[in-house]
Amino acid sequence: MIRKFRNNDFKTIMQIWLDTNIQTHTFISENYWKDNFDTVKNMLPRAELYVYEDDYTNQIDGFIGLMGDYIAGIFIKEFAQSNGIGKQLLDYVKTLKSKLSLSVYQKNTRAIRFYQRESFVIQSENTDENTKEKEFIMIWGEQ
Repeated sequence: MIRKFRNNDFKTIMQIWLDTNIQTHTFISENYWKDNFDTVKNMLPRAELYVYEDDYTNQIDGFIGLMGDYIAGIFIKEFAQSNGIGKQLLDYVKTLKSKLSLSVYQKNTRAIRFYQRESFVIQSENTDENTKEKEFIMIWGEQ
């Protein structure tokens, strides 16, 4: 089930955020994510958040964060990845927005393939100021 974020989800989604970033972005120091934990913790309440809650366990297995039409991230617990949860979250926000954009690290080829399968196209590339990693800006919908 996909639903809006509730305040009591906060601790769970922050842990998913940290674990997923460390696991997915092996080309970035684990300390980078740990050092930015509090910054993200303070920014997250300003985002539009939707969680995927397993109907059987009532546990949150992933979430998506939006800042307007910008996808700040899709984060899925490692054991729950490749089960369609990210697609369900993305499909859900596509019903709410007519256009979406996001940034994805070029070294995160799995995510790039996922977004391309979901009709996102690469619009441009740049370098993330914080990590110095190259990233693609991808867009979907009416631009």
